[in-house]
Formats: sequence, structure tokens, C-alpha cells
Amino acid sequence: MPHLTIEYSANLDGRADIAALCRTLLKTVLETGLFEIGAVRVRALRADHYAIADQLAENAFVDLNFRIGKGRTAEEKKRTGEAIFAAATDVLGPLFATPHFALSLEIREIDAELSWKKNAIHPRLRGK
Repeated sequence: MPHLTIEYSANLDGRADIAALCRTLLKTVLETGLFEIGAVRVRALRADHYAIADQLAENAFVDLNFRIGKGRTAEEKKRTGEAIFAAATDVLGPLFATPHFALSLEIREIDAELSWKKNAIHPRLRGK
């Protein structure tokens, strides 16, 4: 953990560089200094079917869901959320020029007792 999932409406294809958004958000998460590199995941999931607000075809969204383990202070979580949201806003900035785009972010803490993981990446990166 942490895992950042980017869910976005399919009508952003050709209008937003989702791969660049993934790279930027990975860099942003790592720059907080709060998370081990081998644990960070950023993934984008395209929503092919959606209905947004008044259902205009131009309406689009990006929803960021950042799942983290417990152990960070409220201030650390807030600072991280602000950094992620600012980075996403910067990458997606041109979309705000129209009245048809919505961006959201939520941080969720995962209960360690209800989360199972096996990670072969950690040993490789920790060995450096």
C-alpha cells in the first residue's frame, strides 16, 4: 500500500494524457517521503459506461481513489492529498477551460487486519 486508482470517463481519450497523469501522480506520491517505492501503485481504469450530471456528451470526470495503510498523521494525509490534487489539477488543467469536467480525490485508510499482500518487488528494491 499505497494504491492510487484513477477512474476516468472514456470520452477523455484524446483529450487527456492519462499515462502522463499516472507518471506524475506516482512521482508526487513518492515525493511526499511517506511511502516506500516498492509499495506504490498507480493505475488508471477507463469507464466505458457512465452517466454524468445532465448527461451532456461533453461531460467528463476523473476520480482519484488513494488507498493507504494506517500510520500517517492527519496532517501528513492532508498534505499528501493536497499534493496529489494539485498535481492532477495541473496535468488536467486544460479540461477545466470547459464547464464539462469534474475531478475528485478521496483518501481511504485500509484496516491491516483485513488486507493481505505478498510483494516480491520490496526485496529487490530494498537490496539497493
